[in-house]
Amino acid sequence: MLVSSALVLMMTGPGLALFYGGLVRKKNVLSTMMQSFAMMGIVTVIWGVIGFSLAFGPGNGFIGGFQHLFLHGVGAAPDSDYAATIPFQTFMVYQLMFAIITPALISGAFAERMKFSGMVVFLSLWSIVIYSPMAHMVWGKGGLLNASLGGRFPCLDFAGGTVVHVTSGVSALVCALYLGKRKDYPQEVFRPHSVVLSFVGACMLWVGWFGFNAGSALSAGSLATSAFVATHFAAAAAALSWMAAEWIIAGHPSALGGISGAVAGLVAITPAAGFVGPMPALIIGLIAGLFCYMMVAKVKAWFGYDDSLDAFGVHGAGGTLGAILTGVFASRYVNPMFKDAQGNLLGSGLFDGNAHQLLNQATGVVIAWVLAAVGTLILLKFVDLTVGLRVTEEHEVEGLDLSQHGEEGYALES
Repeated sequence: MLVSSALVLMMTGPGLALFYGGLVRKKNVLSTMMQSFAMMGIVTVIWGVIGFSLAFGPGNGFIGGFQHLFLHGVGAAPDSDYAATIPFQTFMVYQLMFAIITPALISGAFAERMKFSGMVVFLSLWSIVIYSPMAHMVWGKGGLLNASLGGRFPCLDFAGGTVVHVTSGVSALVCALYLGKRKDYPQEVFRPHSVVLSFVGACMLWVGWFGFNAGSALSAGSLATSAFVATHFAAAAAALSWMAAEWIIAGHPSALGGISGAVAGLVAITPAAGFVGPMPALIIGLIAGLFCYMMVAKVKAWFGYDDSLDAFGVHGAGGTLGAILTGVFASRYVNPMFKDAQGNLLGSGLFDGNAHQLLNQATGVVIAWVLAAVGTLILLKFVDLTVGLRVTEEHEVEGLDLSQHGEEGYALES
C-alpha cells in the first residue's frame, strides 16, 4: 500500500506536471507545472488538519465529522470498516494522494490565465468544500452513496470515477466558462510547446494508475490483480480507438492523440476497475477513446469553450461515461458486492441481472455534477471578489512563468 501511495503521488509529480506542462506554450510551462506541485504541498497540510476527517470520519450521509481532526486517532491500528489488514495511517496517506491529484486535474482548464494566488485559494477551498464531502458520500462510513457500507444509493466507484474524475472534470468546465477564453483563442492556434514532455508524463500516469486502481483493493490478492489487468486493458484499447478515430477523421494518428486516448481509457476504467473482467474493460476502453475524442475534437469546438488542456473532455466526460458503464458491466464474480437476506449473492450490474444499479450509478453521477458545478461557481465568485482570479492581459501576453514566478522554463541564451 505504501508503494501504491508513492505511485499515485508520482501521477501528480512528475506525471501530471509533465503531461500538462508540455501541452502549454513555453512561456507558461513552469507556472503550469507549479500548479500541480503546489497541490502536493497545500493539500497534504489541509488533509492532515481537516480534510481526512471530513472525508472518512464518522458523520452523516453527506460529510464526515471532526473525530479525526489533526489526524487524531489515526495511527497504527487498522480501521476494520475501511481496511482491516493495514494501519489506519497507511489508509490515510494512500487516500491523501487521491486528494492531491484531484484538484491538480482542474488546473488543465484554466491553464495560461489564472493568477497563482487565486489558484492557491480556490483549489484549497475546493479540496475542503467539494472533494472531502464527495469522498465521504462514496467511500466514507455512513456515506449516501457508499456501496460497501450500506449507503442509501449504493454507487459502485472502485477508485474514483465520481470522486476524482467527474468532480474535477465538471469543475474544470465551470472554471473555463467563468474565466473566459485565453487572449486570441480560437483565432490563434495554441500548439503544445513539447509533446515530448507530455508523452513522458502520460507514460508515468499510465504506470502510476496501477497504484491508483489496483491499490484501491487495499490488499494484495486476486482483486488487486483483476483491477490491475482491467486498468491496463482499458488504457490500451482507448489509445487505439482514439488514434483510429483520429486517423479516419483527421487523416493521421498523432502521438498526442495516442497518449490522450490512453488517459481517457484510464479515467473511464477507474470506477469499474475492481468490478469488471478483462474483456468488459477492453470494451469500456474502446468506447471511452471514441467518446472522449469526439468531446475534445468536435464538441468543444461546437460550443466554443476554452478548456485549455481538455480536463473536461477527458476527465469529466470520461469519468461520467465510466461511472455509467460500471453499472452495465459490473459482475458479482469479479467482486461480490450485494447479497439478499439469506446471504445469497446478487447481481452487480445490468449484464449481471441488476438493472437497478444503473439508476444508482446515475444518482452518483448527478450528485457529483451538481456538487461540483454549484460549489465551484460559488468558490470562483468568492475568490474573484477577494483575491482575484485572472491575470491581466499584459501578464498573459508576457507569460505566467515570468509574471507569476519571475523565472523562465527555458533560458536558452545562458
